[in-house]
Amino acid sequence: MAREKTNGLYLSVPSFFKCPISMDVMKSPVSLCTGVTYDRASIQKWLDSGHNTCPATMQVLQSTDVVPNLTLRRLIRVWSDSYLLRPESHASFNNHLALESLKKLISSEQTENLSLGTLSSIVNFAKLSVENTESLAKIDGFVPLMARIFKISNEIEVIELVIVVLDLISPEKGVKEQLIRLNSDDASLSSFSVVLQRGGLEARISAARVLESLAAFDNESRRIIADQCILLKELYHLTNSEADWTAVEAGLSALIAVSTSRQTKKEIVRLGIVRTAGKILSGPENSVTVIEKVMKILEMVSTCTEGRTAISEDENCVSAVVKRLLKVSPAATEHGIGVIWSLCYMSRDRTAQESAMRNNGLTKVLLVMQSNCSGTVRQMCGELVKIFRVNSKSCLASYETRTTHITPY
Repeated sequence: MAREKTNGLYLSVPSFFKCPISMDVMKSPVSLCTGVTYDRASIQKWLDSGHNTCPATMQVLQSTDVVPNLTLRRLIRVWSDSYLLRPESHASFNNHLALESLKKLISSEQTENLSLGTLSSIVNFAKLSVENTESLAKIDGFVPLMARIFKISNEIEVIELVIVVLDLISPEKGVKEQLIRLNSDDASLSSFSVVLQRGGLEARISAARVLESLAAFDNESRRIIADQCILLKELYHLTNSEADWTAVEAGLSALIAVSTSRQTKKEIVRLGIVRTAGKILSGPENSVTVIEKVMKILEMVSTCTEGRTAISEDENCVSAVVKRLLKVSPAATEHGIGVIWSLCYMSRDRTAQESAMRNNGLTKVLLVMQSNCSGTVRQMCGELVKIFRVNSKSCLASYETRTTHITPY
């Protein structure tokens, strides 16, 4: 099995598929009278330069005629169409050949029935490098092909592989515009539901990411997705995947992108997002991106009555938000202040105020005020301080006393 390294694309190439002269996979294999096969262009160049020997054996040629090796040609065609990529081989092959093979598959009459092996090869090909995903995205008809297969296939294994491919190429230029058609009808939305309900974890994460991309890119797509209660339910379930925080983050990101309307916020509150958020914040998880997204989604739902009520009634939520202030990131802190401000200032929720004060909320808010926060957050902090002063003069006096003690004489 011959190996070569070109452009970071990995594949083992059978040695007899390669021309002994150019060492590239042969496009038009022909044989000399010695029985050795070469690529037509390479051997013709050798003969035209005046040589009368076989390059491999150095035998003098009795005839310079070449005979097409049709059997080998068919084998190379089958191999290039079906064996695009095997990363476990730790070898690589010609980028141009891989892309040409994909183009032939796309232009064939049976592209909507791509085998699992071919789809797996495409997934592996895309995972190897950014250059590979760029190359796939640029192939004319590739994204529409994946979209068609995603919509019409009734095989969960096929749908899983396609959604992983779409997730990998979605950041590339022009792909999101083409992906908008994915959720334009019930068939596409049904496929998303199938993946989220029955797919493996990797496919479910990819489905969430693609939905996030669509929702963030187009308002109409966001509305269509948000109207599907089953999708919201499955994305919420993803946020409960405690064994895999990548899945939790993907679910949170998708819900954040989708949940801009009051109705959607009410629905995810009903599903239990506040309870889940409080559990995550109260636990040992220290992933900055996960905590930021938890704080963000709590801030979003705190803008509706149902969300504020759920946060106030949850035994962990308010105290956990206050405890996480200034311990994660500036973004998480600002989202946390937004949550506390909505409950304690806007709603004047007595339960939330008491919970915040019990967890040293006044001191935390004053410290945030003195940090490099945004003007809006600084204003929120000022309004919270006023509320806390009214409700806890003793706490404020304690804070002022401590401040006096550290003042130099």
